[in-house]
Amino acid sequence: MADAGPSPGDDDPDTEASADPEATSDSDAASAPASGAVIVPVEPSSTLRSTIAHIAEAAATEGASALHLVEIASWRNGDPESDERAAAAERVLERAAAWARADLEDSEAPGAPDVEVVMAVLGADGYLFGADDYVRVLAEYAEANDADRVVLDPEYTPVGNTTLLQPLEFALSNTPLSVETAPVDRPTRRERFRTEATTGRFVALFGLSLAFYLLLGDPTYWFDAVTGVATAAVVSITLSRVSLDSDPAFPRTPMRIVRGLIYVPVLLFEIVKANLVVARVILDPRLPIEPTLNRMRVIVGSGLPLMTLANSITLTPGTLTVRARDSDLYVHSLVPWAREGLFDGPLERWTRFVYYGRRAARLPSPRERDDVAILQGPDATEELPIAAADGGDPGSGVESESSGGAAVEVESSDDSTDADGVTDR
Repeated sequence: MADAGPSPGDDDPDTEASADPEATSDSDAASAPASGAVIVPVEPSSTLRSTIAHIAEAAATEGASALHLVEIASWRNGDPESDERAAAAERVLERAAAWARADLEDSEAPGAPDVEVVMAVLGADGYLFGADDYVRVLAEYAEANDADRVVLDPEYTPVGNTTLLQPLEFALSNTPLSVETAPVDRPTRRERFRTEATTGRFVALFGLSLAFYLLLGDPTYWFDAVTGVATAAVVSITLSRVSLDSDPAFPRTPMRIVRGLIYVPVLLFEIVKANLVVARVILDPRLPIEPTLNRMRVIVGSGLPLMTLANSITLTPGTLTVRARDSDLYVHSLVPWAREGLFDGPLERWTRFVYYGRRAARLPSPRERDDVAILQGPDATEELPIAAADGGDPGSGVESESSGGAAVEVESSDDSTDADGVTDR
């Protein structure tokens, strides 16, 4: 029996779809492929919560497949305190993920339930220096997870308090990834330089100040004891909130003090030895004087350890720390002997010993890690990075950088030290 086809009264799906343009639009929207995944680099900041709320709502509205919250490691697995820093990163990611899931649940966008929240730590298997390395690991992660967009927190500072947001945006613009900064309100009040006042910091600074005062005076003389207590009290009251960035801990702090006392004669020996070498080179015109600017990537952490190493190098005749930038030390050396000794890394190893113990001192030297470069002279292996980028002469020994709207120039032959400390997270 032949099929007569649908009668005029039967429901014709094609007829209904043609008759209802709104239904056609809804159907096309439902069948459209979801937007790619979104990557959000995460670091503790005053605008992180607002950034998460913004991108969660945007991902739900645009139908993104996943929201990837990533933290780019400023450490390497196996380095001193890497386990503690990795655990801290996991806590930050878990808090951000909890915010994102709560915002997605509260969202009225139809695609909110389909957005997956993923957490990841990137780059912990190697050393990352600067925006280019950060972008490389971000691009590799994006390709592996079908992500097509990166949203940045406007207060994102992946290396302590060294701002990398603008160079990071510039480097990301050279990749297929779409990059944007979350349009959230930034705080109008800058973070105060002072830290929280605690009893531990006050007592520690009081004890150190009193001990130093009595070391210079006579601890058995009552007048020195009284004035020492008064001086230490004034120092502790005025400086305890700016001198220490963390509370002293037992047994870490006493052990660091003991190891620091062991380091003092070692540093004095290096200073005397370098004095003799430099004096001989100056007095004997046949010996070479080859002033060069050198770069050395160090593994000592940031803040006080980095400051200790930079100033130890400066105290040693023949070498001068021109600047500390993230994990890079730019050091001027006067003679080849000083440069070779710098690359062999004895002071770096002793600094790691002071702050992290004997196991950390056994890590490879900068030369063994191939984390060194000569930036001037016939043996130069790299150009001066900032001078070259600004159109300057790579061999001029002058670095210029925009910092807070003002140009900062560092001459390799200058006698001043510019060490921009980086605070531990």
